[in-house]
Amino acid sequence: MKHLITLAALGVICAGTTPSLSAKNNKAIELSHLSSVNAITPGKSAAEIVAHDPATQRIFVVNAVAGLIDVFDISDPANPQPVGQVDIDVDDEGFVANSVAAREGIIAVAIEAKPKTNPGKVVFFDNAFNYLSEVTVGAQPDMLTFTHNGKYVLTANEGEPAAYPSTPTNDPEGSVSIIDLSGGAANLTQANVRTADFTAFNSPAHASLFGPEKIRIFGPGATVSQDLEPEYITTSHDSQTAWVTLQENNALAIIDIPNATVTGLRALGTKDHSLADNPFDASDRDGIPVATTGRVNIKNWPVRGLYGPDAIASYQIAGQTYLVLANEGDARTDWPGYTEETTVGNAAVVLDPVIFPNAVTLKKNENLGRLRISKASGDTDGDGDYDIISSYGARSFSIRDAEGTLLWDSGDDFEVETALAYPKNFNASNSNTTLDSRSPSKGPEPEGVTVGKVFGRDYAFVALERIGGVMVYDISTPAAPEFVDYINNRDFTQPATSPAAGDRGPEGLIVISEENSPNGQPLVVVANEESGTTTIFQIEKAR
Repeated sequence: MKHLITLAALGVICAGTTPSLSAKNNKAIELSHLSSVNAITPGKSAAEIVAHDPATQRIFVVNAVAGLIDVFDISDPANPQPVGQVDIDVDDEGFVANSVAAREGIIAVAIEAKPKTNPGKVVFFDNAFNYLSEVTVGAQPDMLTFTHNGKYVLTANEGEPAAYPSTPTNDPEGSVSIIDLSGGAANLTQANVRTADFTAFNSPAHASLFGPEKIRIFGPGATVSQDLEPEYITTSHDSQTAWVTLQENNALAIIDIPNATVTGLRALGTKDHSLADNPFDASDRDGIPVATTGRVNIKNWPVRGLYGPDAIASYQIAGQTYLVLANEGDARTDWPGYTEETTVGNAAVVLDPVIFPNAVTLKKNENLGRLRISKASGDTDGDGDYDIISSYGARSFSIRDAEGTLLWDSGDDFEVETALAYPKNFNASNSNTTLDSRSPSKGPEPEGVTVGKVFGRDYAFVALERIGGVMVYDISTPAAPEFVDYINNRDFTQPATSPAAGDRGPEGLIVISEENSPNGQPLVVVANEESGTTTIFQIEKAR
């Protein structure tokens, strides 16, 4: 137990054998807080996704509260200045922004319709806020990105249902829209938009791809193409291929961009939390006295974590593309007509007596009783009991190759590092400071991820939605990344909902390289959904 001495001093139980914390003592870079700015129209969800335009040194932040894009001048990144807001609902139809991206003076905004089951759209502006054009895309465009060559904009059209069971009108098909910008953003017509959809996978010929331990298709009444929900996109350096996370389905789609075709679906598998490197804290009722309070209690359990990645990024080494995924996990919970989530302790959850001979003990609240699990992935043999305990997310980030094969996972690093940094607020949520409150449900909850080359090496930056902050890893060796730093601009001595508490709920983040930075230093910019703040960290060589 490489963490034993340090963690034991904090009263922490840890059964893991994850990499030691020595990287902290030899780290090559570190993040320092440079500035934070409140949303122009403040409130929860007032800062979700951020994009940067180097030509004007402005950042564009999705403000869902106002239904606008906030614009800030970061010419002096230590003192961002509000410039104004972009009205994205140019037709006054009640549309809301979900994502923003910028490239070479063009700003693209993904906009969800009202109701969300209707087709969405992408609106293009120049960096002086002038409207250029708009096109229709699939239902609920949740994220968009430019390809590396700037020729295309892709949107992940999530296509969530309004209710179950699915019908053609209440559950639109998931898809990826591909917008060809070859003729310029100001001259777009609907002819410039093509759709990569999943209808071919409705065929029985593809049935072997789907199942409880494969790609999850489980929405009541849904076809495969209705059930697959694109969440986030990354593209190859040659702009020919896209990889799309299908979060609820625990899968990855591979897309041929020029031909607008889905060329493959990959099941992402599960994380075995009974293995030595993969322990986690499963309960908020495992303290002393037992079943009344929580504590840091990172240990192995007979649980399989559904990776369920949200954000995805990619980078290239020696001509090979590698994928970096934030394994948040997500459940279809409280939909009209269907709820996927339950808990191990629920009386309706019967654990297979052969696989789980200690079921009575496992179902206690101080053990796995309060752990949130999926009803859709537990019964693998169809006999009505649970053969697998499937929890949401992997409390980690992973690196996979271009075919989706797992190369490396951060194990229990996130829970260990946050326990060391904040032992009194371990696994607190973004809405409270309560020790252990998120342990039964996805823990730190890694949501956002971005990558960047800094001082000649490749780094991943992972946002932790619940406890907050950004994890930094050197990923220059894809099969053996190294932990580098953790920074959290949150004050746990303040009430969680107070402005004095600082950043809460980081979601979108970007790296600004040295050559594009206003001060010549690489920066990380983070949009914090819960607090409505946007924060700039400077990346510096460690002293």
